[in-house]
Amino acid sequence: MGPIRTRDALFGVAIALLSGIAAASPLLDALRGLSIDALTALRWRTVGQIHQPVTSPSVVVALDEESYRTPPFAGTPNITWTREIGRVLTAVVDGGAKVVGFDLLFPTSIEQSEIPFGDETLGSRVRGFDRDFLRAVALAGRADKLVLGQIQHSANPILPSPGQRIAVGQQRNIRALNFYNDPDDVVRRVPLTFIVDGAPTPSMSVELAARALGAALETAPGGAMSLAGYRIPAKVPNTFALNFEGGGDIPTFSIADLRACAEKGDAEYFRRHFKDKVVLFGTVLDAEDRSITSKRFATAADEGALAPRCALPPAPSGKKFVRDSISGVYAHATAVNNLIRRDALVEFGRIGSGAVATLLAALAALAALVLAPIGAAVAFLGVAVAWTGGSIVAFRHATVLPLVEPVLAGLFTLAVTIGYRFGIADKDKRLLRKSFALYLPPALIERMMASSKPPVLGGESRTVTVFFSDVAGFSSFSEKMTPGELVALMNEYLSAMTDIIERYGGFVDKYIGDAIVAVFGAPLDDPDHARNAVRAALDCRARLEELNHTAVAFRGFKLGQRIGLNSGEALVGNIGSKQRFNYTVMGDMVNLASRLEGANKYFATSIMASEVTVQRTGSEFAWRELDSIQVKGRGQPIRIYEPLAAAGQETPEQSAHTAAYVEGLGHWRARNFAGAAESFARVAANDPPSALFLKRAQEYALHPPGPDWQPVNALEGK
Repeated sequence: MGPIRTRDALFGVAIALLSGIAAASPLLDALRGLSIDALTALRWRTVGQIHQPVTSPSVVVALDEESYRTPPFAGTPNITWTREIGRVLTAVVDGGAKVVGFDLLFPTSIEQSEIPFGDETLGSRVRGFDRDFLRAVALAGRADKLVLGQIQHSANPILPSPGQRIAVGQQRNIRALNFYNDPDDVVRRVPLTFIVDGAPTPSMSVELAARALGAALETAPGGAMSLAGYRIPAKVPNTFALNFEGGGDIPTFSIADLRACAEKGDAEYFRRHFKDKVVLFGTVLDAEDRSITSKRFATAADEGALAPRCALPPAPSGKKFVRDSISGVYAHATAVNNLIRRDALVEFGRIGSGAVATLLAALAALAALVLAPIGAAVAFLGVAVAWTGGSIVAFRHATVLPLVEPVLAGLFTLAVTIGYRFGIADKDKRLLRKSFALYLPPALIERMMASSKPPVLGGESRTVTVFFSDVAGFSSFSEKMTPGELVALMNEYLSAMTDIIERYGGFVDKYIGDAIVAVFGAPLDDPDHARNAVRAALDCRARLEELNHTAVAFRGFKLGQRIGLNSGEALVGNIGSKQRFNYTVMGDMVNLASRLEGANKYFATSIMASEVTVQRTGSEFAWRELDSIQVKGRGQPIRIYEPLAAAGQETPEQSAHTAAYVEGLGHWRARNFAGAAESFARVAANDPPSALFLKRAQEYALHPPGPDWQPVNALEGK
C-alpha cells in the first residue's frame, strides 16, 4: 500500500485512541494485575533470581509437613507445640535475630480447655503447660524482638490467646496479618496500616521492617508514607505492590530441625543463620494458609530455599509438584525484603497505561494500513516482543510497565484495522488491481497503487530483452476448425505460454492473434533479463511439445512455434493517445526481435536469438551459431544463434549436429563450398538448418559466387 489517505489515517487514529481509552478503563484493572504476574514469571525465566537466598533480609521458620511427621510433634495437635516453639524462639532471639514475627495464631491455649478429663477439665490438668512459651514470648516482647499476629475480621479481630497478649505487652507487639486482594482475588499487595482502636497501626510486614531498620513509618501531609527515608510506592492507597522473586528465594528452616538443634545446644548454628535477620514463624503446608499471588507463574516445587540442617538428616526428597499458590508467610517475608531493600514495585497509573496502550495501538494501526496483513502481524509481533523485552528490563529495576493491556489493545487495533482495510479502504483498489491485471503488468499496477495516481503518457529508455513468438502454419490448420474449437485451442496455448513467461519475470505486452509480444526487464528492473528470456523460450518449446500430445483442445493438431529474442535499449512506457494508451515497448531492437522470429522459417528452427542476447547470457546455455543475416530495414548484418539447452544438458544428437554445423559454417565462410557441403551432409537428414546450408553449398560448389561475395544471408520479408 502506498501513502496513507487522510480518511484511513483518521480511522487509524480513532481506533488507536479508543483502544487506549479502553485499556485505561476500570474494566481492565484485572489485566493490570496480570501484567505484574506475567512480568514476575518472565523476569525469573529470563534473568533468574536477582538476589541470592543467602542475602535475604528475612528467613522463615516453618511448621512444615516434616514437622508433623517428626517426634515430638508427630501425632499431636499444634496447639500443644507451644513449649517447643518457645524453645526455638528463644534460640533464634539469642542467635541475634533483629525481630521475630509470628504468622501463627494460637487464639486459645490448651490450659483453657474445658473438656472434662476425669474429675477435672483438661485445662486444669495441664495448668502451667504454656509457662515456658509465655516466658519466651515475654522476654522477646520486652526486648522489642517479637511481634505476634492477629487477623482483622470486621469488628471482632481474631487475637492471640489472653495469656500471650499479656505476655507480649498487649497491642504494642501485636500486628495484623491480613493481605489486600485485587479484584481478581490475587494477592499482589500488602496493606501499610490498619485502624486498630481508632488509630492507624502498621501491618505485620511494615512493623517487622521498621523494627529491623530502627525507624518508624512516617506519613506525609499528602498521605504518602515513607520508612527510613524510603518513599513507599502506593498506586492503590495504603498498600504497596509485592516484588516477588521467582522460585524458592526465602531461606526456610524446619522447626523440627531447629527444635533438635536447640536441644543439642548448638548456639553457633543459630548465630550463623539468624543474626541480623527478620525471622517469620509460619505454617508451610500443602493444604493450609495458601494464597494465589503475583508469583503464581513463577513458583517452584520447593517454596523456600532449603536452609542447611543442624541436627536432623535432610528430609527425603519425595515427588513434589509445582503449585500456583504459596504459603502466606512467604508473602510477608517478601514484603519485609521489599521494604528493607527499597524495591517495592512502582506501577503506572491509568493515564500512563492508557498512553502506552495508545502508542502500541497506533503502531499496530500504522502497520495494518501500510503493510499486507501477514507483514503487519509480523511487524506488530516484533513491536510486542521489543516492548516485552523492555518491560522485563524495567521490571528488573522494580518498575512495572503495562504489558498485557497495551499488547491486547494493539492486537485489537490490528485486527480491526485489517478488517477495515479489507472491507472498506482496499475494496476499490482490489477491484482496480483485479481489473487492470488483465491488461497491465502486476509491477506497473503496484506502482500505480503506491503513487495513488493514474498512469500518464511517457516512457523511459531501458535495456530489455524482447520476446516475439508466433504459431507456425496457423492459417493452414485454423481453416479446419470451427471458431469455438479455434478459440479453445488458442486460449489453452496462450495461457500455457503466458504462465511460463510470467514465471520468469516477463511481461506480456500484447497478443496479436496467435502471436505473443513479451518484455523481460520492464517494468521492474531485472539484470538477468536475457537469461530469463532464453529460459522462458526453452520452456515454451518444451511445454508446446507436451500440449501437442496431451491437450484435448489441440485435437490431434501438431502446432509449431517460432520465437525471436533480442536484447538492447528500447523505449518503455505508456505510449498512445491522450484518450487511450498502452504500456508497451518500442524501438529498432523490437523490430529486430520480430524479424528474428520470422527468420526461423528460413532455417526451420523454433528459437532464434541475436548476438547481443547471447553475449548477455554468458555460459548459461549451449548455443549454435546459425548464420550472419541481413534483415529487411537494417543495413548491418547480424549473427544469429539457436539456443539448444541449458549448458551441459544438450543431447548427444544436438552435440553431433552442432559440431558438424560449426565445421561446415567455417568452410562456408572460407569459400570452401565443397568442404562445407561435405560437413553439412553428415547431419542434414536430421537437422533442417544443415539441410538448408547443404543445398546452398552444393549450388555454390557448382557455380561459385563472384570475388565480392560476403557470407551474409539477406532475408527478404519478415
